[in-house]
Amino acid sequence: MICLPLTLMFSLAIPFALGAQGASIQQKLGYPEDAKLLILHADDLGVSHAQNTCNIRALEKGPVNSASIMVPCPWFAEIAAYAREHPEMDFGLHLTLNNEWPYYNWGPVLPYSEVPGLVTPQGFLTPDWDSLKERAGGEEVERELRAQIERALDLGINVTHLDSHMFSVFVKPEYLAAYKKLGKEFGLPVLLSPNLISMQGMDPDELLEEDDLVADYVHMAYNNKNEGGLSQFYRETLRSLEPGLNVLLIHPAVDNEEMQAVAAGRIDFGAAWRQEDLDFFTSGECEQILKEELIILVTWREIGEKLAITKK
Repeated sequence: MICLPLTLMFSLAIPFALGAQGASIQQKLGYPEDAKLLILHADDLGVSHAQNTCNIRALEKGPVNSASIMVPCPWFAEIAAYAREHPEMDFGLHLTLNNEWPYYNWGPVLPYSEVPGLVTPQGFLTPDWDSLKERAGGEEVERELRAQIERALDLGINVTHLDSHMFSVFVKPEYLAAYKKLGKEFGLPVLLSPNLISMQGMDPDELLEEDDLVADYVHMAYNNKNEGGLSQFYRETLRSLEPGLNVLLIHPAVDNEEMQAVAAGRIDFGAAWRQEDLDFFTSGECEQILKEELIILVTWREIGEKLAITKK
């Protein structure tokens, strides 16, 4: 389970720019400097059948335009097959170092003997940041993440980007270095944000470089205590977007028996939460807000192509 300071419970929307000079990310992508760009991104594909089918529905119905896949998870093969048949979709990899559910478990892609610091005595990935930091070295993390990328590519997924489940690559400098290294090695943009680094007590100025592609704002709900619930949080977030590259992370799924079992005992990021995400981001209201606020939807694929990031 992710435990965050109260100041980060509703949004990671803190701006950051590397270097005071040069064109903005909007201008580099061919948009006006005042453009509000948004990647509307769904996480956790591969976790369950419900997660897969509902995210496919959200992607096909719109406006959700990007998603990422968890390679070690039980329903990976299903979403890999869909991704292979739909190479035009903006599918990245939700690189996975943790297994946070109490009764629904997965291990690493590599044999346990090759990454012993990543697994519990039961053979599952560690459940939280603390256990990961205590046990896993940077070399083990790099080996496992590379294996996840190679597994996805071997199965024919047209991977467009990398990001991190539970933001686990941001908990130690050596993990972040491995993450950035793999992005460059495979020619894939990676989700980077100074907020995700600083919330672990590290200094973004020391760990981010001038040629890194850094999102201006990352938004994600962390609990459902906002008055009006998640839907109200999303309304407020979309209506208050600032110019720059925004990434909004969501987790659509249906509140059915399967998802309830996966998320047993959880309210935050649980089955009902995921249903609320699905309902809002497939609604006419969401589409209308995007139009009214002149929000421009962009994808990781577009970013990679326009910035000439060369895929392996």
